[in-house]
Amino acid sequence: MRKIIAGLFVSLDGVVEDPQDWHFPYFNDEMGAAVTATLGAADIVLFGRKTYDSFAGAWPEREAAGGEDAGMAKALGDARKIVVSNQRLEFTWRNSEQLEGDLVEAVAALKNQGDTNIGLSGSVSVVRQLLAAGLLDELHLLVHPIAIRKGMRLFDEGETPIPLTLLSSESFKTGVLNLVYGPARSAGDATYEDAKVHLSQPER
Repeated sequence: MRKIIAGLFVSLDGVVEDPQDWHFPYFNDEMGAAVTATLGAADIVLFGRKTYDSFAGAWPEREAAGGEDAGMAKALGDARKIVVSNQRLEFTWRNSEQLEGDLVEAVAALKNQGDTNIGLSGSVSVVRQLLAAGLLDELHLLVHPIAIRKGMRLFDEGETPIPLTLLSSESFKTGVLNLVYGPARSAGDATYEDAKVHLSQPER
């Protein structure tokens, strides 16, 4: 079964909107390796329309230019790219297609077809839906040491908590934290509700 792995640039106060406006001063080789590890191992990449448009407007030209990131550009071009949108789309970037039908049902079917990774970059609305459906296997957050103080945040308001388990953590020279989370599924993954119950019990 495939793993679905999402990677996002996040500010210290949780903002994920328009990372191109604040992300680049923190980019270095460490971050490049982390991004490549997330997307480079995927032969299918899911996109929201806005993120896809951003990638399609940049990566084909980088591949053609043959610069230092041409290898990553080719890998993205060769990957099967599936775009989630309610609008009918037309594509010029090779191997691109629009997701047909219900997102959760389609992605659940994709997970059962093969054993390589499905990647996600940005595409917050898609990440939220897959998290809520329990389909996301790993959430890779590159947390930047800057508070943006406005814009869309990764987690919107809702009634149901989403407990996660920290799988790994790494600090970059720039102060960026590379945090990898997975769903809290095992009995040992304590939640805040568990802690409240424990604290409310009288000592014996």
